Amino acid sequence: MKPGPFDPLRVLETLARHGVRYVVIGGFAGRLWGSTTVTDDLDVCYARDRKNLESLSRALRELHATVRGAPEDLPVPPDPETLASGDPFKFATTAGNFGCLATAAGSQGYSDLIAGAAEMTIGSLRVPVAAVEDLIRSKRAAGRPTDQAELEILSALKEEIERSSP
Repeated sequence: MKPGPFDPLRVLETLARHGVRYVVIGGFAGRLWGSTTVTDDLDVCYARDRKNLESLSRALRELHATVRGAPEDLPVPPDPETLASGDPFKFATTAGNFGCLATAAGSQGYSDLIAGAAEMTIGSLRVPVAAVEDLIRSKRAAGRPTDQAELEILSALKEEIERSSP
């Protein structure tokens, strides 16, 4: 499936409707903190308990998620068992590209990231967004060439946030 137009709000609203517990991570989280880097996907780190896996599976079905890059005829339902057995998942959805990670690089997963997350308003939603420090830790651990430039931007944002804090 070719992903639909990038609509992160629609993905987040779908997650909210299904009661999915997650933290926004990656480039979109950086944008929410003020990064100027453009991204064309939304990444989340999700809780891996059975109830949340069922909720995430329902949300993915509503978004008509298919595994990105897989043959279109490959029947890969994003069921709870599939979500529990793999990591990470990159989906094409009717609302654009959507990445689901159980354990973001440099973290211990959802419980680690939610502890420092900030709630931000996106549309009418209150959304947990990984702390800048956690985004930096994740980018360092991933070590991809594209992460190096973002590390500089996130480090500058961290300094700016620290200077403006009382």
